[in-house]
Amino acid sequence: MNKIQTVTERVLKKITPKKSERTRVEALSQNIEQKISLACKNEGINAVVRVEGSVAKDTWLSENPDIDVFIRFPTSIPRKSLGEIGLKIARKAAEDARQVERFAEHPYLEVFMGGYRVDIVPCYDAAPGEWKSATDRTPYHTDYIKQHLNIQLRSEVRLLKKFMQGIDVYGAELKIGGFSGYLCELLVMYFGSFFQVSQIFAEYNQRIVIDLEGFYANREKELALLFPEPLIIIDPVDKGRNVASAVLPQKLYTFIAAAREFLKKPTIEFFYPPKQKAISARALKNHLVKRGSTVIFLKVKQIEAVPDVLWGQLYRSKRSLSKLLELNDYNVLRDAVWSNEKNLSVFVFELESQKLANVKKHLGPPLEREVECNQFLAKYAIYPGVVSGPYIENGRWIVELPRKNTDAATFLKEKVTNGGKNSGVADLIALSIKEEFKVLVNSEVVEFYNENKEFYVFLTEFLAGKPFWLKA
Repeated sequence: MNKIQTVTERVLKKITPKKSERTRVEALSQNIEQKISLACKNEGINAVVRVEGSVAKDTWLSENPDIDVFIRFPTSIPRKSLGEIGLKIARKAAEDARQVERFAEHPYLEVFMGGYRVDIVPCYDAAPGEWKSATDRTPYHTDYIKQHLNIQLRSEVRLLKKFMQGIDVYGAELKIGGFSGYLCELLVMYFGSFFQVSQIFAEYNQRIVIDLEGFYANREKELALLFPEPLIIIDPVDKGRNVASAVLPQKLYTFIAAAREFLKKPTIEFFYPPKQKAISARALKNHLVKRGSTVIFLKVKQIEAVPDVLWGQLYRSKRSLSKLLELNDYNVLRDAVWSNEKNLSVFVFELESQKLANVKKHLGPPLEREVECNQFLAKYAIYPGVVSGPYIENGRWIVELPRKNTDAATFLKEKVTNGGKNSGVADLIALSIKEEFKVLVNSEVVEFYNENKEFYVFLTEFLAGKPFWLKA
C-alpha cells in the first residue's frame, strides 16, 4: 500500500491541472462557446451551447483537457439534418482553426486552437428518455457526475484515466474499443477510489454488474437477459443502456491483468509507459527468419473516410480475411491492422505456416447415416481427383483430395484482386484494394518498414506480443 500510495501521489501531481492551465482552458472554452452561440444566432437557430465532458466535470488530465462543446438543437430539426447543420455552424465558429471532420453516430467537428483540441458536437435538447441521438444523453451525464463527484473522487478518476491510457485501454472510439471517461467516473463513484477499482477488477472471476440508481433492483434475471456483456454498468440517466457496451473483451481482460500486475508491483511505468524502441531493419529481417512462423502483410493505400468509419471498416475486413484464411486451413496465430488514417493501412496476419500440404483429408458422413454415405460414395468412389479413398476411419468415410491452394500469400492475392468484397472485405477497403494493393511476406516488408516510423513501432510491439507492464 505504501508503494501504491507513493506512485499515485507522484502521478497525481503530474496530471492535476495547474491554476494557470485551468485559466487558459476556461478562457478558450468560453471563447469557443461564444463563437458557436453567435454562429447559431446568425443562422436563426435557437440552440443551447455548453461545455460538456471532462472539462465541465473537472476530471480532465493536465495537458490533455479534451474540450467538448455541445450544441443542443431544438428537437424540431430533422434527424437527417442534424449532422449537416451542426458541421456548418461549427465550421463558421472555428473558421480560423485547423479542422477535422469526425463521425460517431453522426458527424462532428474536431478543431485545434490555442494549443488544444476541441470537439464541437451537435445533439438535441431532448428530455430524459426521449433521445433522438446518442449524444443527447451527454449533458445529463455531465450534470449527474457534477452532482456526485467531490474533489477527492475527481482525483481518483484522474488516476484511473491515466492508468488506462498507459495500458492502452482508454477511449470508447472504434479504433480503441476501451473505457470511456464517463465509464471511469461511474466506476470511481461506485467503488470509491482508483485502488478499489483496480482491486475489484484484479479479482474478476465473473461479470461485473453495477446499477447505481437501482433500476433493476430485484430484477437481476431480467438485467442478465437484456445485457449479455461481461461488464455491465447501467447508465444512471438511461436504464436501457449499458455504459460499458463499447468495451471490447480484449480491453477488459487487459485491464484485469494489468491491475493484477500493478497491485503486485506498482510502478509509475503503468501510467507513463516507456517509449517503444523499434528494432533495426536488419534485426527485423533476422527476427522474421528465425521466428519460425509466417507473417503476411496486406498493404493498401488511400481510403477516404473519417477515422471512426475507417477503423470500423478496417476491423471488419480484418476479421473476414482472417476467417477466410482459417476456413482454408491456414492456422492464424494472430492478426492486427495498422493505419496512419491518411494514405496507408496494413493488415497483418501471423500464420503457423505459409505453405500447406498438397493433399487434405475430407471427412465424409458416419456409417450410421446410410443415405448420406450412399451419396458420398456415389460421388467420390469414381471421382477422378481423389488421391486416396474412400476409406473408413473412426466410423466414417474419408477421402484425400488435392488442395486448390497451398500458399497463403498467393491465396490472399487471388481473393482480394477484385477488391475482396466476395471475401467479406468492407466497401471502402475494397475500393482502395481495387486501386492498388501489395501482399508482402516476412522480410519483404523491410523496405516499407524503413520508410514508416509509425508502422515500425506498431510492428515491433506486435512481434514482441508481451505488454510492457508484464515483468518477470
